[in-house]
Amino acid sequence: MFLRLNHQKLDLYQFSGPFVLECYKITKAFPPEERFILVARICRWPLSVHLNIAEGASRKSLSERKRFYEIARESIVEIGAALDISYDLNYCTEKNLEQLGFLMIKCFKILCDLINSNQ
Repeated sequence: MFLRLNHQKLDLYQFSGPFVLECYKITKAFPPEERFILVARICRWPLSVHLNIAEGASRKSLSERKRFYEIARESIVEIGAALDISYDLNYCTEKNLEQLGFLMIKCFKILCDLINSNQ
């Protein structure tokens, strides 16, 4: 917002922001007893994805950059597992998860491409 840095120009960053917001939206419908369990994690992990993308993009070393992208990708896997449980518990529906699923897959694919590239 205040700084204009390279990570803001990445396609990945343009998807990871809405991904965070979508996770917050989805968890609003979860039962109150999940506030400190699933909700906290499902909101924390996508924020971690977004922040690791920003930090990774600022690294000069390719190996450092890739490590931050790997951490972001690992967080997406964790979100997927938490959403599977949430779905099984009927906290959300397939319809509710459509947009979130699209953003999650898009971020995961772009991260994989960045990790496997030599840039």
